[in-house]
Amino acid sequence: MAPPRPPGRPVLVCGEVRTRLLPSFQALDGRAAAQLLRLRADEPVRVSERPNLYALSPEPLTGVDCWLPTSNGARVRAVGTVAARAALTEGRLLQSTAYCSIPASGPDMRRPWGQYLVQPGMVEPFGKLPEEAVAEGVLRGTGRGELALGMIAEALLAQLLRHPLLDRRAPFKSRRTHLRWVARRAPEGAGAALERFTLAEDGLRTMVLRLPEDLPAASAAGLCEDLALHDWLLTTVGHMLNSSRLSAANGSSAVLALRPAVDHLLHLWMPRAHVDPSLGHLWDVLERAPGFTRQWQTYVQRIRDQLALQAIPLLHQALSPR
Repeated sequence: MAPPRPPGRPVLVCGEVRTRLLPSFQALDGRAAAQLLRLRADEPVRVSERPNLYALSPEPLTGVDCWLPTSNGARVRAVGTVAARAALTEGRLLQSTAYCSIPASGPDMRRPWGQYLVQPGMVEPFGKLPEEAVAEGVLRGTGRGELALGMIAEALLAQLLRHPLLDRRAPFKSRRTHLRWVARRAPEGAGAALERFTLAEDGLRTMVLRLPEDLPAASAAGLCEDLALHDWLLTTVGHMLNSSRLSAANGSSAVLALRPAVDHLLHLWMPRAHVDPSLGHLWDVLERAPGFTRQWQTYVQRIRDQLALQAIPLLHQALSPR
């Protein structure tokens, strides 16, 4: 067999993140989280307790031989492996991610699988990659027979949800979200940049990044997971506030509607906690517009104000003479 050829320089990294509430009435502790995320016997689950409880699985690979999605209809076949992983934050929020790197060009014919396996997470095109068309194609979604990172992430999520550790009794109802992202190579000498973040329908978000050539694809995936987690928190707490109809609800109903946020979610807001330090500044873009933390603080204050208002009649009742 011919020796493996050196991998081409990636010009595109793309992925998809699925985020949802773990279907377990009790949050998992560190040991249980490691048991849930043990996707490979030869690699451990990484668990950290500071600044919050966070578990990250090893990365199983999925072999692919398919067309790449393109915005202009071009037919580009690609072969390689997609990396997938799962993360659990505070034993409560579960995420699954699938991602891969794509070089500017590849061989004109398929090589033996062994040569693809030595380049984990790399998907090589046949010939030259139409970079812009593929980047836009990934963001628009895939068709039949095309590279479907979302399906790989969803399959991993489904596998985790069948784990016997889970009692399938979520403490409250919520919707899942998914973030579809692409990262193109930044110009020489330029730093990382967040070019676009878009909210679409049915829980879909899309994001476009520019990243330096030497930045690992796993670091890009970590940034996207962090953004997806905090977007899910904003979406879920905002839905709780909108559906609780605070002005029309009586005191006990309002407290019941907002209690899940207080019990399970408000302490989870920690942007950049597990992001590569070289990418932490990209959060500043979302802090300026649309203003993630500003919106979160508004939600938190509304919840606290509402609970304080409901406590006033109870305080009067307790202090009034009998």
